[in-house]
Amino acid sequence: MSLPLDAYRIKLVNKILNACSGENAQRFVDTALKTLERRKVNGYIIARFIDKVINQLELYNPLVTDPYQWNNVLSAKQFLYKKREQLLNIAR
Repeated sequence: MSLPLDAYRIKLVNKILNACSGENAQRFVDTALKTLERRKVNGYIIARFIDKVINQLELYNPLVTDPYQWNNVLSAKQFLYKKREQLLNIAR
């Protein structure tokens, strides 16, 4: 991967915030995770990546965040929680 994972994560969060809908935000997340899998990134590292994205999205406050961005944040977090659960089930 040409970008370090931290830069990749920041780029993903920005894409989530600027997505035109919650569905597009979920597509951005799905594409990012599939890219990591295709590049044969270890599952543990992908799980940490997901946790860090969730933690960064948790910092957004619905009272000061644009409603469209807040919808994107909620959609992305929901999708990330499902993906993390799937990863944990595979690891068991």
